[in-house]
Amino acid sequence: MVNKASLWKRILAQCYIWILLLLMYLPVLVLIIYSFSTASLGQPIEFTWENYANLFKSREIQIAVGNTLILALVTAVLATIIGTLGAIGVYESRPWIKKTLEFTTQVPVVNPEIVIALSLIVMFVFLGGIFGGVKLSFWTLLAGHLVLTVPFVYLSVKPKLMQLDPALYEAALDLGCTPRQALWKVTFPEILPGILSGFLMAVTLSLDDFIVTAFTRGPGLLSGTSSIQTISTYVEGIIKRHPLPTDLRALTTFIFLAVVILVGSFMAYQNIKARNGKRRKGRKY
Repeated sequence: MVNKASLWKRILAQCYIWILLLLMYLPVLVLIIYSFSTASLGQPIEFTWENYANLFKSREIQIAVGNTLILALVTAVLATIIGTLGAIGVYESRPWIKKTLEFTTQVPVVNPEIVIALSLIVMFVFLGGIFGGVKLSFWTLLAGHLVLTVPFVYLSVKPKLMQLDPALYEAALDLGCTPRQALWKVTFPEILPGILSGFLMAVTLSLDDFIVTAFTRGPGLLSGTSSIQTISTYVEGIIKRHPLPTDLRALTTFIFLAVVILVGSFMAYQNIKARNGKRRKGRKY
């Protein structure tokens, strides 16, 4: 009876997981299939590369994609640097300072994006009234994305710091390393998976964001003197006036495949590192 009960539990658990995966990825699969057709959703599919050809001809889509990628990469690099250094600083702080800073870094994570966006726009208007020169631009947009992404980088790096053996850093100092050298040669390699996870999280959040972008964007980047268009704001502006263009099916397919490749590469890197670590331990023994 016990074996049958456990077997049924496993079957139900497996069915539950596969149903969730089906609900998650079936819409994406349908979108990928229809990216090779100009027919409306639900109509018979006629295979064509027209959507992909039009994608590379659309100047507006190219500008939106370029702006999105530039913003996401700049945001991710800066957020990773700030979040990583902040996590190290908080980890080495006194207990009461650590608790206070950890609380303040978690507030943006649980805060609704609309609250963050409204707070930022109020702050920019307030600063503009004081200094008379603060206007919405790429820099205000970048500041908004940093506020959104830095806490997630911090939360990705923090667990790796907690797993780090403090004796390694102290041993490096005893062997002649300066604090900076010990940080670079000992601490950073140990927390690198957390740093990479935070970087990917920052890229994803920046690519996906709409609310903060809509409130804080101004002229700049590839848009020139016009308001910066990202993929999210471009799609929102299009569907207000017209049905969703078929070209965007090809664009979303490209984005999905890029994310799959990026995540797959990261997981492969972690697996290779774990195997190398096991081999080193085996050689020691």
